[in-house]
Amino acid sequence: MEYHLASEMNGVVAKYPNMCIESKHDVLCGEEKDSKDAADKQSHIEKSYTTILSELGEDANREGLLRTPLRAAKAMQFLTKGYKETTQDILNDAIFDENHEEMVIVKDIDLFSLCEHHLVPFFGKAHIAYLPNKKVVGLSKLARIVEIYCRRLQVQERLTKQIASAISEALEPAGVAVVIEAVHLCMVMRGVQKTNTSTVTSVMLGSFHDDPKIKKEFFGLTMRK
Repeated sequence: MEYHLASEMNGVVAKYPNMCIESKHDVLCGEEKDSKDAADKQSHIEKSYTTILSELGEDANREGLLRTPLRAAKAMQFLTKGYKETTQDILNDAIFDENHEEMVIVKDIDLFSLCEHHLVPFFGKAHIAYLPNKKVVGLSKLARIVEIYCRRLQVQERLTKQIASAISEALEPAGVAVVIEAVHLCMVMRGVQKTNTSTVTSVMLGSFHDDPKIKKEFFGLTMRK
């Protein structure tokens, strides 16, 4: 019986000898297409930076600026790489069943993002806490969630909410708290030019929103220096 099945399988392979090759070819074609699309996008961004330099009154062909459009294009693609990433991609194998119900805090997570109003950086720290509901997540993944959402054009208020919502949806905890402290260069380098100004935003979900004692504990543990 086993020989009969093997013979049938061999017959199928013999009848369609290019079946596996075609499958690999499709994968390779998909990879090549993605690579070409990325190269085309980088080329378009590079040309745009060349135009910007010229419009500013610079000579885009002088030695110091010859590769600046290319470097700037690569930098912009890196600074906005979060558009191509999702929390599901990084959390699939990092959520564990654990009988732990006490507060988990990861504080002082460095973040860098771009203000969507001026394309100027803002940077600072994120503090994250959650109350597990029979599930915990690898601690580094909380920093990775911050990275996904800060590598997009942002406003700090939305960034704070997106991080809290992503953690809440993934873990279904009893509560989530996120606080971000950041300096916005659109206020420091231009505009009002107030060099000592920082912005603090917070989002409290679940028990952190409903229970003042839990909220007080979180701020006491994260805000002290």
